[in-house]
Amino acid sequence: MNKQVYDESKIKNNLEKIKHKILILSGKGGVGKSTVSSNLAVSLSEKNYNVGVLDIDIHGPSIPKLLGLEDMKPETTESGICPVMYSPNLKIMSMGFLISDRDSPVIWRGPLKMTAIKQLVGDVEWGNLDYLLVDLPPGTGDEPLSIAQIIPNCDGAIIVTTPQDVALNSVRKSITFVKQMNIPIIGIIENMSGFECPHCRKSIDIFKTGGGFEASKDFQINFLGKIPLDPSIVKLGDSGKPFVGNNNGSKSSKSFDDIVKNVEKIVNKVLVEK
Repeated sequence: MNKQVYDESKIKNNLEKIKHKILILSGKGGVGKSTVSSNLAVSLSEKNYNVGVLDIDIHGPSIPKLLGLEDMKPETTESGICPVMYSPNLKIMSMGFLISDRDSPVIWRGPLKMTAIKQLVGDVEWGNLDYLLVDLPPGTGDEPLSIAQIIPNCDGAIIVTTPQDVALNSVRKSITFVKQMNIPIIGIIENMSGFECPHCRKSIDIFKTGGGFEASKDFQINFLGKIPLDPSIVKLGDSGKPFVGNNNGSKSSKSFDDIVKNVEKIVNKVLVEK
């Protein structure tokens, strides 16, 4: 990523070809935000939407691993960077594709991050998309602030949390951040919400349950749904497979289907209101 002054018109031209732009964030790490992002993208693409995922977690990109694309590299042409194709309807771009040594840390200050993010939005040949999902790093630091400035007219943000208090304290800060950036909030997803014992089928609230719903009531925003704690989601993610389509019939898969329908409904309603 070079440090020269960036041509902002590239960003504008790219964004004009994208119908819906959605930010996905969390107040803290470890809540499954990237797992939610990757599966939401796959689910939407399987509904015949043209979808792009922009993973701008510069210090810990995980989308390539979750989608089995770790060894892929984007091609560069005279007109820009070609995103990695997961499927005919799903394009992926991540800092993980551009780092040659996975074990080396990326030690960048804010201005360099801003330039890199501009290039990932403007130089990548996204083409005509129905959805661009931006997977943000946890917290409210340089990357979320940069994206809020680069994509000021996005459709909204989805906030991912887990039920326990320490996560909910952080998610409230994310809600406040998004509102201060004048970005609409599409809703909250509560991940790892309850665990069904495979032996007795009794539900166990390992990380509590219902906290995301309570936060949505407190802030008067949409609750998109909750995803149970499911070991198969971890196994599939580690093997580079989304649980959407590979976990059919499970409680977690059905829950996620409902979440995707809620996102579609809310985003389309916002588009009509615009």
